[in-house]
Amino acid sequence: MPEEMSAEAAVALVEPGDRVFVGSACAVPRVLLAALEARRPLVPGVRLVHFLADGTGSAYKQEVFFVGSELRGRVRAGDVDYVPLSSADLPALIAGGQHRVDVALIQVAPPVDGHCSLGVSVDVTLAAALSARVVLAEVNPAMPHTGPSSTLPVARIAAFVPVSTPVLEYVHEPVGEAAARIAPYVARLVPDGATLQIGLGRVPNEMLQHLRGRRDLRVHSDVVTDGLVDLLDAGVVRTEPGSVVASMAVGTARLFARLSDPIVDFRPIEKICGLSALTSVKRLVSVTQAFAVDLTGQVCADTDFGELYGGVAAQPVMHYAASRSPGGRAIVCLSTEFPDGSSRIRPVLRPEEAVTIPRADVHYVTTEYGTAYLFGRSLRDRAIALIEVAHPSHRAALLEAAVERGLVPAGQTLRSRGPYPGSEERTVLLKDGSAVLLRPARTGDAMALQELFYRMPPEDVYTRFFRHLTTLPLSTAEHLTSVSFEDEVTFLAVVGDWGSEQVVGTASYFLDRVSGTADVAYMVDPAYKGLGLGTALQERLISFARASGVRAFTADVLAENKAMLQLFRSSGLEMQSHTTQGVTEIVVTL
Repeated sequence: MPEEMSAEAAVALVEPGDRVFVGSACAVPRVLLAALEARRPLVPGVRLVHFLADGTGSAYKQEVFFVGSELRGRVRAGDVDYVPLSSADLPALIAGGQHRVDVALIQVAPPVDGHCSLGVSVDVTLAAALSARVVLAEVNPAMPHTGPSSTLPVARIAAFVPVSTPVLEYVHEPVGEAAARIAPYVARLVPDGATLQIGLGRVPNEMLQHLRGRRDLRVHSDVVTDGLVDLLDAGVVRTEPGSVVASMAVGTARLFARLSDPIVDFRPIEKICGLSALTSVKRLVSVTQAFAVDLTGQVCADTDFGELYGGVAAQPVMHYAASRSPGGRAIVCLSTEFPDGSSRIRPVLRPEEAVTIPRADVHYVTTEYGTAYLFGRSLRDRAIALIEVAHPSHRAALLEAAVERGLVPAGQTLRSRGPYPGSEERTVLLKDGSAVLLRPARTGDAMALQELFYRMPPEDVYTRFFRHLTTLPLSTAEHLTSVSFEDEVTFLAVVGDWGSEQVVGTASYFLDRVSGTADVAYMVDPAYKGLGLGTALQERLISFARASGVRAFTADVLAENKAMLQLFRSSGLEMQSHTTQGVTEIVVTL
C-alpha cells in the first residue's frame, strides 16, 4: 500500500522543473494543489498541466487544453499557455513523452482489490497517472466507483493523502433566452434510439430537458452532467449495463450518486472519443456549441469574441463520428448575437477565430431561429440557409455581404423575418400507411420544388398555373418557398430525411390584408394522388390560417379540375362558388 502522509509531505516529492498534472474538473485534488501552491520557496521551473481545472490562483506557469471562464484573463496575460488538441489524442502524447508528466496530483475513491477508482474524472487522468514518475492521490470516501475501466493500480500511487470532503460540484449558470429557444430545435433532431454525446455547453444540457418523451436512448459521451439524471428518472435511457459510457462527470451530488449504477461505465477518454471507439456507435447525436460560423459553414468553437474560451476537446472527433454514424446527427448550435449585438453568423470568420470544424464536415447548424442543413450543399445554398437562421436584424447585411463575396447572385431575395415555425410541423399518415412530414417552407427548398414541378404532367401544370409552362425558374420557385409566414405562407409535404428530402406536395396562400382573405393554391405529386395528401395539406393550411386571423380562402379553379373542386367541398366549411368562362371562383369561409 502507498504510504499515508500529509499533503505537505506529499508535495515535497515535487522536484524543480517537474511537469505536474492536475486532476480534472470535479476531481481536482484541492488539498494537494493548495499544499503545492503554499510551498516556500516556490519549486523552480514547475509547470502545471491540466485539461479542466481552476488554476486562477496558481503562482506557477500553466499549460492547459481547455480554457475555462476563470482562466481567460490568465491566458490574455500570457502566464497560461493553451494547447489546441483533441482530448482523445492527449493520452498517446503523454505516453510517448511529447507531453511529459512527471508528477500526477489526483483524487481517487478508497482502494478495492488493489485498485482505486478515479471516480468522476477518468478522462486523461488515467494516462497521466500511468506515465508519471510520482503519483500523489487524495483518497476520498465520497468519490464514487465508476466501473472497472476507471481504476488505477494501487502500486502506481506513491502517497495517499486522506481527505473527507464532498466531491466538488459544478452547477451550470441559468440558460439565457437564446439558449432556451435553441434547445427545442436541437431536440427535434434527436430520434428514438439515439446515442447521445452531451458535452459541457448550456444548450446541449438544456436540450436534454426536451427529450423526456424519447425511447431507448443511450449515452456515449466525453462528459455527463446533471441532465443525465433527468433522463434516467424519465425512463428514456436503456437499462442494460453499458447503456451510459462516459469519461467525466461534471455536476452535483445528485449526479454523482447515480454513477455507481451498473448501467454506467466510465472509461479513459481515448476509449470514448477515439475514432476506433466510435466506429461501431449507431445513431450517434453530437451537439457542439460554437461561438461563430461563417456563411460557407466554417465553425469556430474555441474563441469567443476574440478571446480563447473552451477548447477543441472532443468536439471535432465526436462531430465527425456522428456525421458518419448510421442514423447519426452532427449538430452545431449557437446563439445569433454576441453580447454587443453583433452577429455570430459572419460573412467570413475573423483572423483570430480558428476553424474548429471545417465546412465540408458541417451538417446541421441550429440557432434560436431554426436549423440550417449544409452537408453536400453548394456555397449558395449554405449562405441562404445560414442567413435564414441568423438574427433578423442582420439578415439584410449578411445577404448584401453574400452577394459581394459572390456566394449568392445579385437579386437574391429572402423574405423570412422571424424564427422558423418549427412548432407547425406535423407528421401525417396517408391512406397507404406511409408517413409524410408537413412543414413550413424555407428559401432553400426552391430546387426541391422545381423537381416536383418537373414530375407534374402538363395538364396538372396548367390547372395549377393556368399556363402551359415547360419550365419553373428558380426565382419563381423561391417566390413560393421564401415566405414571411405573415402575408405569404407555404407548407411542404416532404418524404425522406434532411439532405435527401423530396417535396411531394405544397399548399400556399397569399394574404390580402385589406379584405382579410387569402388566395390559396395546392400541388400534389402524381404518385401521391388519391392517398389523402391534398386533404392533409388543406387541413394544415386552414389550421394555420385560422390561428393567423385569416377570414376566408379564395381560389380560381378550372371547371375541369374536378379533384380540386372536390377538395374544397370536402373541407366541410361554408363555400360559395361562381363559374364564368370555364373558371370557378371559390370563397371558403374559415
